[in-house]
Amino acid sequence: MSDATDLNVEDAPEGQEIIQTLPLDAWHRARGGRMVPFAGYHMPVQYEGIMAEHLWTREAAGLFDVSHMGQVVFTGENGLGPVITALEKVLPGDITGLGDRKNRYSLLLNEEGGILDDLMVTKRILDGAEELYMVVNGATKYDDIAYLLDFIPDDATLNLLDEQALLALQGPKAVDALSRIVSGVENLVFMTAADFTWDDVPLWISRSGYTGEDGYEISIPAEHAAAFADLLCEQAEVKPIGLGARDSLRLEAGLPLYGHDLDPETTPVMADLGFALAKKRREAADFLGAERILAERESGPAVKRVGLTVAGRQPVREGASVVAEDGSVIGRVTSGGFAPSMGAPIAMAYVPTELAAPGTALKLLQRGKTHDATVTAMPFVPHRYVRSGAK
Repeated sequence: MSDATDLNVEDAPEGQEIIQTLPLDAWHRARGGRMVPFAGYHMPVQYEGIMAEHLWTREAAGLFDVSHMGQVVFTGENGLGPVITALEKVLPGDITGLGDRKNRYSLLLNEEGGILDDLMVTKRILDGAEELYMVVNGATKYDDIAYLLDFIPDDATLNLLDEQALLALQGPKAVDALSRIVSGVENLVFMTAADFTWDDVPLWISRSGYTGEDGYEISIPAEHAAAFADLLCEQAEVKPIGLGARDSLRLEAGLPLYGHDLDPETTPVMADLGFALAKKRREAADFLGAERILAERESGPAVKRVGLTVAGRQPVREGASVVAEDGSVIGRVTSGGFAPSMGAPIAMAYVPTELAAPGTALKLLQRGKTHDATVTAMPFVPHRYVRSGAK
């Protein structure tokens, strides 16, 4: 595993958190990015404004720097079989059946079936070697790695690709912009990936993202990231987009954010992520927390993640309470904000399962003020992924 001390960091006074810098830190600042601490990194929250950046991504193509995410590769001296067997102890997805260059969303589980992280896994063959490529959340990547090392075989290798940047190009015109620069990306469909080259620079590109839009995630050597980002932004469809719009886009898409909508106390069934529990794995029931998770799947969890539309114009933020008629707290808001594509506030919350049906009226309490809300099916804004057979 790469040594974390090799990372580019800024010195901090004793007792204060060290904030790391991204490979594109200077690039963001030169383009007017307003930098804020996020997940242990200085990251751009916005350039020209969250609303404008959000709507641009929905209409054209937005470029996001997600290099804070952890890119991890697993290999094994005796092939991937033993590595996959070990990983399936903590991931409830069917990794064994994952096809070459196919992506799969999965969840990292603890002994009680709680979620330690959500992540993407891809099986790939590069330079003749079969390996698993995994992308984990930036704020949890070092904890994830330490946890995973306890499970994988001694003859397996886990490498953190800390010399790789990760860019996400999202929006309906992402394919037009990227295909001018990297021929062949237009042939990918949602949740597939392949290796490409640009000016002899190796690229790993998947047709995926976390905005609900069509788009790509591009792994590129950090030393070439700025030049590639410049070229992308020379395309008429592309503008750099900050964290603020990334958050409002994923909220409209009904996608949970780890550390907010997901945590170690939350199970996949509570989080309404049952699709991540593969049928084959449910039948085997051989992953951590399987007994609890399968019981919840059968009988229903005590609480469930739901979408909410909020009356009025004022957003209700994370931390607000869901309250009963008598004022007692029965749930909590985990994400909330104004939805630019809808022109209205929306939120996600955990509520008792008996109150989780769409159309259920609820009340939210924020800073002493009550807001009317209605349970709504997610996504709030339809996904526009390009799936197999739809091209």
